Amino acid sequence: MRIVSLVPSLTELLCQLGLREQLVGRTGFCIHPRDALRDVPRVGGTKDVDVERVRALAPTHVVVNVDENEKPVVDRIAELGPEIVVTHPITVDDNLALIESFGDRFGVRAVAQRIADRQREAVHRVGTRRFAPVDVLYLIWKDPWMSIGRETFIAHMLAAVGLRSVVAEAQPRYPQVGDPSVDARGARVVLLSSEPYRFLERHRAALQRASARRLPMFATIDGEMTSWYGTRAIDGLHYLLGYRDALDRALQACGANPEEGG
Repeated sequence: MRIVSLVPSLTELLCQLGLREQLVGRTGFCIHPRDALRDVPRVGGTKDVDVERVRALAPTHVVVNVDENEKPVVDRIAELGPEIVVTHPITVDDNLALIESFGDRFGVRAVAQRIADRQREAVHRVGTRRFAPVDVLYLIWKDPWMSIGRETFIAHMLAAVGLRSVVAEAQPRYPQVGDPSVDARGARVVLLSSEPYRFLERHRAALQRASARRLPMFATIDGEMTSWYGTRAIDGLHYLLGYRDALDRALQACGANPEEGG
């Protein structure tokens, strides 16, 4: 079995499942686990895969994702003959199903079940908490500004801790929005993700100054913990519990009570 993964989070999952030796190719964005991947050949980026490099690696399986990879490129790779493993998790439960399906497909069911049990434990821990809903505008890009719709994996991860995307439309899944310092669509918090655009503290501070209002509050957030599938999503649920607690404290400090909701 020879696997090429074009999905960073699923490259990490494959390694966690004990399939590092079967992994023969990855994208340049597949960075976890760093040491294990050092010698795995790169085949370009998630959007600009070098099909000839993939051909040279003679994979039996190629792991792709609906959101992260371009269909015309995937179609060209399919013509080479490998099994195309298409993934498209939307909900937290979808991630559980994905983990278990990888266990079945790649013959590592026992390891996959242990990882799946970790997700069940994380979901249970989150489920024991009750959160007042807080409307958020989650930004993934600037020039142009882009956000997330509610039917995305990111939105469902945020919703697990009561953070509700103000972008209600289902399509496009990642819409353009206006300048958040002028119009945050009624959000109480604007979340600036660390990926795919690398929002930094200087971006947050500049937007908060430009807004010149108490609300919305602008805050940075670890994009890997909200958008990655597989084992990183399990860590993400624990991360988001702590993040929500810190966010509530910050809202209270600026005079906005999280219990008011909305």
